[in-house]
Amino acid sequence: MTEKTENGTASNETIPTVALGTGGPQVGVQGLGCMGMSWAYGPTQDEGEARATLDRALDLGVTLFDTADIYGFGRNEEFISPFVRANRDRITLATKFSVVRSEDDPFGSQQIRNDPAYIREAIEGSLRRLGVDHVDLYYMHRRNPDVPLEESVGAMAGLVAEGKVKHLGLSEVTADELRAAHAVHPIAAVQSEWSLFSRDLENGVVAAAHELGVALVPYAPLGRGFLTGSFVQAEQELTDDDFRRQQPRFTGDNAAANAALLTPIREIATARGVTLAQVALAWVQQRARVHGLAVIPIPGTRSRSRIEQNTAAVRIELTAAELAALEPIAGKVAGARYANMAPTSEGREES
Repeated sequence: MTEKTENGTASNETIPTVALGTGGPQVGVQGLGCMGMSWAYGPTQDEGEARATLDRALDLGVTLFDTADIYGFGRNEEFISPFVRANRDRITLATKFSVVRSEDDPFGSQQIRNDPAYIREAIEGSLRRLGVDHVDLYYMHRRNPDVPLEESVGAMAGLVAEGKVKHLGLSEVTADELRAAHAVHPIAAVQSEWSLFSRDLENGVVAAAHELGVALVPYAPLGRGFLTGSFVQAEQELTDDDFRRQQPRFTGDNAAANAALLTPIREIATARGVTLAQVALAWVQQRARVHGLAVIPIPGTRSRSRIEQNTAAVRIELTAAELAALEPIAGKVAGARYANMAPTSEGREES
C-alpha cells in the first residue's frame, strides 16, 4: 500500500526531470532555494527540520539546490555543505557571486562586483565553504554595467576550462545582456523573479531564453511568501531581521492592496482542495509549456511538509478558465519588487 503524505500525495512519487538548458544536466522540474534556511526570512527555529527538508527534497526528486555567497555572508553555503558532500553525485549545486554588503548592514547598500579578480576570489571562497572541488552552475548574481560582459563572462568561462565550474548562469539580466553573454560562452540558465506577482521577465528575457535554449530558474515563485496567503498585515507580521520589511510590496497600503489580489488564487485552491501555494507554483510550472522552454522554479522552505506540498504542485494542471482568472493579477500589484530596482533586469530595461 502506498503511504500518503498530509496533502494526499503519494510519498514515493518523484517529480519529472528536464534538461537545465541546452547541454545542461537533467534536474528535477522544481528546485530548492536554500537562502531562507539560514538568512533573510527571520531566524530558523528548527535547524534539524531544515536539514531534514534538504534530505526530503532529494527523496522527492528535487536535485537543483540553490545558494549564494552573500546569503548569510557565506554561512548558507556552509549550512548546506554537509548535505552537498553527502550527496555530491546526486545533486546539481548552484551558487552565485557579485553582491557585496556589510555584515553591519546586511540588507542595506550593496556593491556589485563583476571584475575578473573578484570572480576568481569568489569561486575559491565558495568552493572552500561548500567543501567541494567544483560547482555545477555558477551564476553572476547581479550585473554591473560598468564591467564589459566579455570580461566577466570570459572570466567565468575560464573557471569552466579549469574544471571549477561546469555550467554558467546569469541572474536578473536583460534580453540583450543574455544574448551578449551567450555569445561569449554558452549560458545554461537565467535566474530571475517570476510569479503571479512578477512577470516583467516576459517582456523580453523569456523570448531570448527560448531562442538560445537557456533554462529559466524563477526565484521567489511564491512572491516571497505573499502568494501563500500567509500574511494579513505583512509588515506587522515579519520579524525585525526579515528583509521583506524593506520591500515595497510588503509595506503600508501596498500590503493590504496585494492581499486583496489573492481572491482568484484562493477560489481555485478551494475548488481543487489544494493550497494557494500549489496553485501559484502550478502557474509557474506551466510557463514551460506556454513559452516552450525549461522552467525550474526554486521555492524555498525549511519544512518537510511544505516541500511535499510544493513538489506536488508539478502534477496540477490549471485549466484555461483558471489561467484566465489568474492572468490580470500581476498588472494590479502595488509596489515594486525592490526599493531599488536599478540592479534588476526590469530596472535596466526601463532606463
